[in-house]
Amino acid sequence: MTEANAGRAARGRTWRARCAVLLAAVALLASGCDSGPSLETQNEVTAPPGDSKHLVVGSAGFTESDLIAQMYALLLDKAGYDTEILSVANRELYEPALESGQIDVVPEYAATFADWLNAKVNGADAKPVGSPDLDATMKALRKLSVPRGLTVLDPGRAVDQNAFAVAKSYARQHRLKTLSDLGRSGLKVRLAAGDECVQRPYCEPGLKKVYGIDVTGVDPKGVGTTQAKKAVQSGQDQMVLTTTTDATLDEFGLVLLADDKHLQNADYIVPVVNRSRAGSKGVAHALARLNTVLTTKDLADLNRQVDSWRRLPEDVAKKYLEDKGLL
Repeated sequence: MTEANAGRAARGRTWRARCAVLLAAVALLASGCDSGPSLETQNEVTAPPGDSKHLVVGSAGFTESDLIAQMYALLLDKAGYDTEILSVANRELYEPALESGQIDVVPEYAATFADWLNAKVNGADAKPVGSPDLDATMKALRKLSVPRGLTVLDPGRAVDQNAFAVAKSYARQHRLKTLSDLGRSGLKVRLAAGDECVQRPYCEPGLKKVYGIDVTGVDPKGVGTTQAKKAVQSGQDQMVLTTTTDATLDEFGLVLLADDKHLQNADYIVPVVNRSRAGSKGVAHALARLNTVLTTKDLADLNRQVDSWRRLPEDVAKKYLEDKGLL
């Protein structure tokens, strides 16, 4: 093992211990950043793109985000950067930390992040700017990101969407194939999802408005977590928020309901960086290497290895990059 790889392995063993300290700082930061970028962040927008050699890569704490964060860190390590990974539960915490430079790089989803920033800047009732049109979505996202000191790098080939699954027995019993079917059924639905689902337009509000689904409450068990899927499997909840790259649904006896009215936008994976610390060509070049290989199918398979085979995200990420000749 080279010195760089040995250091990477040591960081993989210790990053969780550092998270507790960093998360406390992130939480304090979030309480003061909801209304917009700080003066410091605004001033940094006009500064030259930074090239810090120690970078914190953020993960949203679910399998897919963990995997991509691990791949980002490995590619940055390969390019000569020193990295560590910080797992933060949701955008309400990690986006302010990204603006401040406590987190330097985060894997994001283009349309979802564009709409999230748009609501933050222009209010919860702002007209969505994310759409199935990738070019239009990226243009809107970059326009919103620049004033906040963020740079959105080029999207890759992999695309993921939020999706909703129910038990196969439940779908058969009520003849459900689409979310429209569920809305027409008049069934009361308790939804297993992240706690932010109650406010996100693609989640509880969208299910009610677009499909007329009677969502009686959100059970805050996370996005596509084992706990959330078990709740639907057992009948405690009726539907779970997951993703189209979730490779474990069969194991829990679950099936996706088609998003036939296109509530969800096609979300291409994009790296978002703090411009003043990680806006350099070196960072962009290192992360762009993943864009040439990672597909949606690959991503589903990587998720399966972690969620079904119980392999560690860092091991799966490293093996994938090695197989693709990137390490």
